[in-house]
Amino acid sequence: MAQGYWLINSNRSEVRRFIKNTNNKDRFFEYMFVDTGKIVGVLGKEPPVMQKREELKIEKAREEWKKLISQGWRVTPEVWL
Repeated sequence: MAQGYWLINSNRSEVRRFIKNTNNKDRFFEYMFVDTGKIVGVLGKEPPVMQKREELKIEKAREEWKKLISQGWRVTPEVWL
């Protein structure tokens, strides 16, 4: 599986995972999956409950990443392996 890039919101209740779609059939554009998850329990003890998946073109995913960072989201490692 491709490497994912994670963001967590300021109150540590929600995460977003950005991961490249390696099975994309489009020859002209690359796509990212953006998964939204809810933190349950203690951060790091249980994996987040993934609630939604969107597929965005790379440029749109970058815009979403920048928007979230400007809203106070922070980069986080995947701590629930």
